[in-house]
Amino acid sequence: MKQDVEIIIRSAQVMDGESDEMELSTLGRFYEKDGLFYLSYDETEVTGFEGHNTVLKLGPERRVTMNRYGKARSQLVIEPDECNTCNYNTEFGSMSIDVRGRQHELSMDDNGGRLFLAYNLDLGGGIGSYNEIEINWKAAK
Repeated sequence: MKQDVEIIIRSAQVMDGESDEMELSTLGRFYEKDGLFYLSYDETEVTGFEGHNTVLKLGPERRVTMNRYGKARSQLVIEPDECNTCNYNTEFGSMSIDVRGRQHELSMDDNGGRLFLAYNLDLGGGIGSYNEIEINWKAAK
């Protein structure tokens, strides 16, 4: 079952005492495949990744895998109380980052859902950030 959905993404990042917040409203697709749920949407200029497609895989269990497709391909794996080393590509090159999951909340029903994640990114060399992302989706009208 694939469903067109309206998505609202709110994110916040704190790095070196500076905070940055972003909100994106977009259309996407929600579907189930092989017992896992997926949320897919196209990025816009608001996120800095216009022309890219992002797919969130919800599961198994409390794992969320965020795959970004386009020129700057990347994959982040976020699990509470786990540290995953991931490859993150940008226009300027590729880097390895550690993703340490802090909080995971997921609720879904036939009309939509909500995902909240809190995690730390460690870019190496003492550079890191604390991040929160909240994604709400509902059936498109």
